[in-house]
Amino acid sequence: MAWSPRTQLAEAAARWGGHVPEDPGITELADLLETAAADIPAPPGTPDDPGHPVKALLDTAVENLRAAARLGGLLPAVTLWHLQRAIDQEHTAHQQTVPAQRQGRA
Repeated sequence: MAWSPRTQLAEAAARWGGHVPEDPGITELADLLETAAADIPAPPGTPDDPGHPVKALLDTAVENLRAAARLGGLLPAVTLWHLQRAIDQEHTAHQQTVPAQRQGRA
């Protein structure tokens, strides 16, 4: 698979623990990130609520992936915009978990 937004999103889904099939579709990636978002525990000392920032970021990434999937490639520029937004949201969510993981080890 050549580098592409889908490649980045497949790597992101794998980073969150998803089992990514070879050459995944956008809907499959959305499902994997949605499952990952549902499985994220709240950081220690915070309530487990749907407003948790990492869950919210991944939920937004999933929404963008689903929007791109609905377009079905009919509007490439808009589809790419949604894919890039999904990548950005996942990246921000991942960045927010890294400091929390470091604190958990200390």
